[in-house]
Amino acid sequence: MSSARDQIIEATCELLELQGYHATGLNQIVKESGCPKGSLYHYFPGGKEELAAEAVQRVGEAVLQRIRYNLAAVDDPADAIHGFILLIAQNVELSGFRAGGPITTVALETASSSDHLRAVCDAIYTQWQAAFAEKLANTGVPIARARRLAALCVTAIEGGIILCRTSRSRAPLEQAAHEIGWLIEQARRA
Repeated sequence: MSSARDQIIEATCELLELQGYHATGLNQIVKESGCPKGSLYHYFPGGKEELAAEAVQRVGEAVLQRIRYNLAAVDDPADAIHGFILLIAQNVELSGFRAGGPITTVALETASSSDHLRAVCDAIYTQWQAAFAEKLANTGVPIARARRLAALCVTAIEGGIILCRTSRSRAPLEQAAHEIGWLIEQARRA
């Protein structure tokens, strides 16, 4: 059984993913978590911004672990990253094009209005890029090129999720996976 704090964070993660930061209210979080309102203010005295930062950090860490796990499972970096992006496409489709992107949503909605949330999202994206760059560099891609390709991977994934959700098709991520795989192969040959 998870704690009230964990239940509140989990409910916030789900709501942020489905409807974004501005559409998610504290009363809705309380209702969805099944916890008393006092628990929310006890654990998150900084209110919605503090809670959203915690939720985004939790999701960001979970995604980082998935990135590392999936990249470690396949030796060839082009195949590893291609497969990981295809897995994301499949998960977005299986969710009915509702899932994928709570960090993107929060970043888009708050980057110009909350320096704290902007910084949290930036740190998460930086960690993800570092995981991709490490895989690429460890397989022979020069570090500067690995970092650029890693930024492209995260950019394509986050943008691809938006396109998949709006087009209700996994094709945008599938196309990104194929092109990124090709670019990685070219980088390794250079």
